[in-house]
Amino acid sequence: MEVNTRKLGAPIASTMYGIFFEDINYAADGGLYGELIKNRSFEFPQALMGWQTFGCVELKNDGPFKRCPHYVVLSAPDHNDRRTGLTNEGFFGIGLKQGATYRFSVWAKAPKGNGAIRVQLIDEHAMTEQQQVAEQTIDITTAEWKKYTVTLTSPITLKQGKLRIFLKGNNSVALEHISLFPTDTYKHRENGMRRDLAQALEDLHPGVFRFPGGCIVEGTDLQTRYQWKNTIGPVENRPLNQNRWEHTFDYRYFPDYYQSYGLGFFEFFQLAEDIGAEPLPILSVGLACQFQNWDKESAHVPLNELQPYIDDCLDLIEFANGPADSKWGKIRAEMGHPAPFNMKYIGVGNEQWGEFYYERLKPFVAAIRAKYPNIQIVGSSGPMPEDEDGNTYRFADGWKAMKAQKADLVDEHYYRDEQWFLSQGMRYDSYDRKGPKVFAGEYACHGKGKKWNHYETAILEAALMTGFERNADIVRMTSPAPLFAHVDGWQWRPDQIWYDQTDMFRTASYYVQHMYANNPGTHVLSLTMDKKPVANQDGQNGLFATAAYDKPTGEVIIKIANTSRQQQPVQFLLSDIKQSGTATTLTLHHTGMDDENSIQHPTLIAPVKGTIEVKANKKQAVLSDQLPPMSFRIYRIKK
Repeated sequence: MEVNTRKLGAPIASTMYGIFFEDINYAADGGLYGELIKNRSFEFPQALMGWQTFGCVELKNDGPFKRCPHYVVLSAPDHNDRRTGLTNEGFFGIGLKQGATYRFSVWAKAPKGNGAIRVQLIDEHAMTEQQQVAEQTIDITTAEWKKYTVTLTSPITLKQGKLRIFLKGNNSVALEHISLFPTDTYKHRENGMRRDLAQALEDLHPGVFRFPGGCIVEGTDLQTRYQWKNTIGPVENRPLNQNRWEHTFDYRYFPDYYQSYGLGFFEFFQLAEDIGAEPLPILSVGLACQFQNWDKESAHVPLNELQPYIDDCLDLIEFANGPADSKWGKIRAEMGHPAPFNMKYIGVGNEQWGEFYYERLKPFVAAIRAKYPNIQIVGSSGPMPEDEDGNTYRFADGWKAMKAQKADLVDEHYYRDEQWFLSQGMRYDSYDRKGPKVFAGEYACHGKGKKWNHYETAILEAALMTGFERNADIVRMTSPAPLFAHVDGWQWRPDQIWYDQTDMFRTASYYVQHMYANNPGTHVLSLTMDKKPVANQDGQNGLFATAAYDKPTGEVIIKIANTSRQQQPVQFLLSDIKQSGTATTLTLHHTGMDDENSIQHPTLIAPVKGTIEVKANKKQAVLSDQLPPMSFRIYRIKK
């Protein structure tokens, strides 16, 4: 293989390798969002879901927060030896770690001016004399609503813990917005993210962060679509929203899966800033989920009633970028971020297709261009990566429409099997360079009959990604999907990061992304075999490869995937490198094609560092190697 290190090709966008978040698989509540209490404000349709009550507990709905009005009143039972209180089960249990501290908070009042509660972290299955592992007493000191906070320390590690509250004494107390967070959240924020999961995102060094979905942007119907304005301001007053993934799959059904909006748009923007990624919010175009509503005109917003949806886009840009004295910028400032978030991109519609979408998108584009001409607009080419029999989803028409409307980027999605991934090495080489750029916004190899995070599919994803980099002049953004999954609460797989209540693991697919995103390079270099790109073409024996130059380090970076089942000798001829030396390598290789990482074995499959000699003559340097079967390797060579 020949690598031309003399001539720099297209710049590789800093947004090339990114992440996509959607609240599926308990990705927000019960996952990335640090809150440990389920249904903390009693706003689920079944108001006490997640809670077990005992004694005299009354539910009321005239609380201090207009959009979350429910609360409970605990009153003394009719005998001193009886108890009143409630217990929360958390998300598949409350995870506790030995020595860790947890911040309990509650809005409370005592009608008689004083009262008290006992707050406990408990192990119901403890084989000791007492269930409680930590306890604090809170004195309620006024008849007016007030926030109270205490810290509890866990002496043990426990996956199936619970929170229990006892009424203490005979005076009634009212409780609203009962919350429990680890104090050690990511960046130590009070309404923060689970540290280990957020750290896994930071470690990826993603260039772009697409949120909040995905299909939840649309909702099963317009009433349950994701509405960003409901997700900002005080967390106590953010209304509950139905999560469309609660009911979508009856074979993986979770009736307690809702969106508290504790992880809202302010937190998304803040997280993007923390991990160094460009924020890419996706907003509704006025279409309910087309999969579930197909051609039902009545399910969607009429063309002459789109203005509130257009205003949502314009107002979001002001919320993210406006001065602190603007209407929406002021709310951002009051939430703790006076400086703008410097948002550059906005997506309008998720995975939409057909005239329903194209007609509705036009006024959005016109309004955004008129008021914010520097904002780049991302449109959709539909849910499939090509036209199929019947042409239901109209991929080619989608691209034609996006070109006509002058979208800046087109969002392509593909969940396909092994053979499809092996056939797509040259996908973007023939794309029109004069139109919109490509955003591969959702992709994953779904093994045929093996739809889980096994090793083989990760290698095929690595192979496909060589085509992203080689075509960096047209491919500007990519993000695999989905991102998160709870081991006890998933609906869709494969996923990048899995977790339970206390532990997590990164999948082989995650490590592929990590390898690319931490070794991107700044410019494409020509890499050919027999004067052809290396993309599993005739005579290339399942090899996929790309090369880049990294200006800050002065290194040539080669990425190569061997998708064959045999070890293969490879040789790279590196022009304009005149000295011998040592290159570093990073290799993902495993022999079990169906194997995967797990909570018990989190690094069964992980990249391994190494070195290799590079020999030079007067004309060029030569790197010779043996690639293991079904492997992905990165070389970094000083020029």
